[in-house]
Amino acid sequence: MTISIRSAQEADAMLIARLHFHTWRETYRGLAPQAAFTAVTEEVRLDRWQRMLARKGGEQTILVAEVDGQLAGFGMAGPASHEIFQSRAEIKFLYVGAAFKRRGVGRKLLLHLARHMKEAGYSGVGLGVVAGNSPAITFYDGMRGTRVGNYTDPGPIWRSDNHLYVWEDLPALVAQEEERSF
Repeated sequence: MTISIRSAQEADAMLIARLHFHTWRETYRGLAPQAAFTAVTEEVRLDRWQRMLARKGGEQTILVAEVDGQLAGFGMAGPASHEIFQSRAEIKFLYVGAAFKRRGVGRKLLLHLARHMKEAGYSGVGLGVVAGNSPAITFYDGMRGTRVGNYTDPGPIWRSDNHLYVWEDLPALVAQEEERSF
């Protein structure tokens, strides 16, 4: 199995939207309110990804992970959207399709996003994980993230309770990527 990471292109919008839609629904079943499931359709996701990919650049990075040429996951990082992140970058999305979980895709995406944020001048990175998302919490604990607080995501449909995970030392986190490269 070969995992490759590359910058997302506008032509990836449909595949990212589809993976985001299905993975989000699987992940948040039992956590998100029905109103969120009703409002967030595949078309809504597609529109949002088309807009984000059309204006990407600056400090924002959107990456896709492919396994043997098939979209396996995606991630996005950039300037923080909530004051709890302080001066850290924020990993805003990190999703891996069900067929590719526990195969190193999420790890590789996280490390590549961290490298991009280090190159953008950040010394630390953080992300929010919805309270109750046990698989993600286990993953971030395994990646040596430190849970430093909680906050409510002000999202337009669902105000989710989140745990803040941070990595204060981006060079050390990025070194994990380099260690696996040998």
